[in-house]
Amino acid sequence: MVNILLICSAGMSTSLLVTKMQKAAEAKNIEANIWAVGDAESGLNIPKADIVLLGPQVKFLLSKIKGQANGKPVAAIDMVAYGTMNGEKVLDSALKLLEEK
Repeated sequence: MVNILLICSAGMSTSLLVTKMQKAAEAKNIEANIWAVGDAESGLNIPKADIVLLGPQVKFLLSKIKGQANGKPVAAIDMVAYGTMNGEKVLDSALKLLEEK
């Protein structure tokens, strides 16, 4: 089971992306727990995650979140993949980051 946390400004805009990522994970037979929260709730959720992805609108928080992640992979979601809601691409990039860890 892989736990993927998405952080955005309010936790709302990424809900569609979460759904698409979950469908992509199911299609690849990958057990994944994927959820989104706003920045205000990130501190409570980072410990539960294996990897943390930031929406493009909160990319400026990258160093702050890395500091809270205790060495877990943290990355900004590709703006094109986010804009097109390409759940498969975002999932693949998250899994690749986990492999590189």
